Order: sequence, then C-alpha cells, then structure tokens
Amino acid sequence: MTMIGWLQIILFCAIIVALTKPLGGYMTAVFNGERTFLSPVLRPIEAGIYWFSGVEERREQHWLTYTVSMLLFHVGGFLIIYGVMRLQAVLPFNPAGQGAVAQDLSFNTAISFITNTNWQNYGGESTVSYLVQMLGLTHQNFLSAATGIALAVAMIRGFSRASMRTVGNFWVDVTRTTLYVLLPICVVYTLFLVWQGIPQTLGDYVEATTLEGAKQTIAVGPVASQVAIKMLGTNGGGFFNANAAHPFENPTALSNLVQMLSIFLIGAAMTNVFGRMVGNQRQGWAIFAVMGVLFIAGVSITYWAEANGTSMMHALGLTSGNMEGKEVRFGIVASSLFAVVTTAASCGAVNAMHDSFTALGGMIPLINMQLGEVIIGGVGAGLYGMLLFVVLAIFVAGLMVGRTPEYVGKKIEAREVKMAMLAILVLPLMYLGWTAVGVVYPAAVASMANAGPHGFTEVLYAFTSATGNNGSAFAGLTGNTLFYNLTLASAMFVGRFFMIVPAMAIAGSLAAKKSIPPSAGTFPTTGGLFVGLVVGVILIIGGLTFFPALALGPIVEQLAMNAGNVF
Repeated sequence: MTMIGWLQIILFCAIIVALTKPLGGYMTAVFNGERTFLSPVLRPIEAGIYWFSGVEERREQHWLTYTVSMLLFHVGGFLIIYGVMRLQAVLPFNPAGQGAVAQDLSFNTAISFITNTNWQNYGGESTVSYLVQMLGLTHQNFLSAATGIALAVAMIRGFSRASMRTVGNFWVDVTRTTLYVLLPICVVYTLFLVWQGIPQTLGDYVEATTLEGAKQTIAVGPVASQVAIKMLGTNGGGFFNANAAHPFENPTALSNLVQMLSIFLIGAAMTNVFGRMVGNQRQGWAIFAVMGVLFIAGVSITYWAEANGTSMMHALGLTSGNMEGKEVRFGIVASSLFAVVTTAASCGAVNAMHDSFTALGGMIPLINMQLGEVIIGGVGAGLYGMLLFVVLAIFVAGLMVGRTPEYVGKKIEAREVKMAMLAILVLPLMYLGWTAVGVVYPAAVASMANAGPHGFTEVLYAFTSATGNNGSAFAGLTGNTLFYNLTLASAMFVGRFFMIVPAMAIAGSLAAKKSIPPSAGTFPTTGGLFVGLVVGVILIIGGLTFFPALALGPIVEQLAMNAGNVF
C-alpha cells in the first residue's frame, strides 16, 4: 500500500461527498414536480408523453397499483429483449451477421436486463447486433434504472406522508427520472467518453493487419452511449466481453475515475433526497454515514489484500502485490477500488478479473453483494434496501428501551418488521439454495473451472451476484448452459421483485399512518449511536444468515494459498 494509493481513494470519496447534496437537491425538485433549469426544454416533452400514453399526471396510485404497474412494465421490457435477440438475424444494424440467440440464453439475458442485473453469459461483440445492444440492452439500462429510482422515491413518500393511501404515480416517476435525470447526464457523459477514446458508431467492424501480416477484426459500435448508462444506472452490462477492462470501454485513468464516480453518483444523492423529503437532511446524512463506514472498511481490506499478495507469492519473490488479472493502466489501487465500488453499488461492471484477486480480496465483493448491496447500492435499490435494515435497527432499539419503535415520525410495528425480514431473508434463500444444487448437480459441476474452495466460491459468487442483481462474475465458471441460464434467471427475478413487493408494502403502510411528533423518549436517528446501531444490525444479520457459507470458500482458500497449495 502506498500514500498515492490512499490519496486516490480519499479523492474519490471527497468528490462523492461534494456531489451528493447538489444532485440530491435537483432530484428532489424533479420528484416533487417543481420547476428546474431543464423544465423549459423538457416539460413540453414530458407533457406530450403523458398525453400520448393516456397517463393522468396528477392521479396518484395506491402502493399495490403502483407495484402492479411496475411489474406489467417489466413484462413489456422482457418481451422486447427476448424478441429482438431471437429475431436479430433478420433485423437491421447487424454488420457482423450475428444469428439468432439461443432460447435459454435469450431468456436469461432478458431477465437479466429487466432486473438491472446485466449478468452476461455471452460475449457482446461476438453474440449480439448493434440493434440488440441499443433497442434491447441500452433501452432497458435506462428503464430498469429509472424503475429502481422511482421505487425508492415511492418508499420515501411512505415515510414523509401522513394519513394518505397513495405513494405517487409509477408512470410519472419513471418518466421524470428518465427525462430529467438519466438522459441529460448521459448525453454529456457519452460525449466525454467519446473524447476519451470510446467508439460510438454504426459502421462495420474494422479490419486491421497485424505486424505479422495476419488479418484481425476489431469490434466497434455504439459503445459510448451504452457505457454511460451502464455506469450511471448501475447496470454493468458491457458492450464487450471484457467489460470495463476493455480499452474501448475504459481507455484511460481519467475515464476509470469518472466511471467509478458515476456508479456511486445517484445512489449517494438518493440519501440526500430522503433527508430533504422527510424534512431533515441530517436523516439522509446519517444513512450516508452508515454506507460510508461499510464502504471504507471494504476498500481498506481489499486494497490491503491485493497490495500485500500472499505468502506463496512472497516465496516466489513477488513482493509488489497481486497484479494477476489487473490492467497495468489501472494498477492495484484503482482495480481494488473499482471492485468494491461495483459490488457495493449493484453495478457489476469490472475493470479487473475478480477471479484473480486474493481470497480475502475477493471476499469483500462477496460480502458487499450478500448484504443486499446496501452500501450506496443500485440506483434507488440501495436506498430502499438500506431502509429495510433501518426498520429492523429501529425495531431492535425499541425492544432495548421498551418503547414502540419510531422513525422520522412513523411508528414501526409488526407489519413493517415482518415485511422487512421477508425481503431480506429471500436473498440467502436463493443464493445458498442454488449454490447447494450447483456444487452437486453433475451438469453444473462440469461448468466449474476449479476444484476445491475456489471452485465453490465461483459457484457461490455467481448465484450471489445474480440474486443481488449485480452481474459481475468470478469468470472461472461456464455460465452459458441450460442449467445456469435457467437457475441464474430465477435468482435474478426473485432477488429483484421478491424484495420490491415487501418494500412497497412497507411504503403503503407507513404512508397511511399518522405522523407522530418526537418526544423525550424518541430514539435520535441522526447521530453516531444510530449509525453504529444500523451498521451493527447489518453485520449481525449478515453473520447469522450470510457469512457461514460466505466465509467457507475464501477463508479456506486463503489458508491454503499461504501454505503453498494451489486449488
């Protein structure tokens, strides 16, 4: 570890903190329907969309109607992606002449992109056409991200409203998020990425002659526009198989920094939106602090593990850290930071191969995902995931002092606690259950590139990534098989929607309750004690439900590596 490395981490954190409040203020104005500096241009377009689609802008929805609208919206998204992948051989913008994608792979990919997971059992440049990349994948990158933000706003309204049966209008929230937040940032972002050297073209693949005289095909396409939303929307699906390690997706140190910042940008700002909408910005900063504590701990461990390597490496004279699977243009610190950022934020983009990290370095991404990716988290999803843990923490605090739990003026009762536990416990049910099947079912075992603890970790990582809607992979597992295409799709679907429905039920329940003014016995939720309590609850629940299986593979593997054994 070096001082320069720590300065890079500090700079990243400082920029995120500086951007959180101004973007949070802008987004709050958007969600409240207030005038912004973009309103003169975008308001006529917004009104036209409502007119064309028959949406009554001022008519709000009950939480159940809001949720059903969201689910039906995703049915349409699924059909679009599946359809264009199966028909791409006869559709335009296919310069490489890609054929129809297999049924099970199309199914897996469609589920992946509507759930904001973007797990990819294929190489983008060798499997799908430009039209699929744009109409299918990039299109859903916008809409799945907008959905996550809209759901978080609906849940915030549950805390901020009193004696109301509605939590907003799904169609209005998605439209405003896309028009006023995602699209404007992505336009500027795409131009920046083109300036950095990322292709943006509908032209044919480029034929080049190597120094040996051989012919090489260089894949290009509308890359910059997809990279912009894949990062900003914490989608993670790469245009190329190598994702952000590919020089056409992440060419420079500056593009790498900006991509990491964009992954955290909206998720961090959502904490400020929460504070503003409940009438106390300190509430938002307290949640931000919880996320920050867990994030700094994860970065520190990963950076230390990768910078120090292992005893086996030291015995071979390799004392400068673990550079296996990392791009030289990024180095250890930027690769370690990216790995923690992308798994903390439910993004899944990678600029290094997590399969090549040390065992302890690879364990932190696993922890981030198995905690539900609430450390900043996916756009919107991270906030409502964190609020589920806040509900449980307030419930624990109420038990300790013998009072009915309260949070931001709302009583936390049995219904809310049950729904929060249901949403949280469904995650380990998926990835632990499918991992158990994956390590004994012969067809699944055949996909493992490694035996022993590392092979177990590859399977556990895959199902954890899918259930957590992350999409990153350990890369040592062959996922494009019928077994993994179907089981990973089920994990992605359950991990997204079986968490959303209980969260929305909590939003509806809280919105209908009266607001209670704080009293002398109200537990303060803006100080260090509250931050420590929430961090403790997150880690305790993780210790009871996630860590036993989580620790088995990486820790045994680390001990073996230190002893000089290779699995």
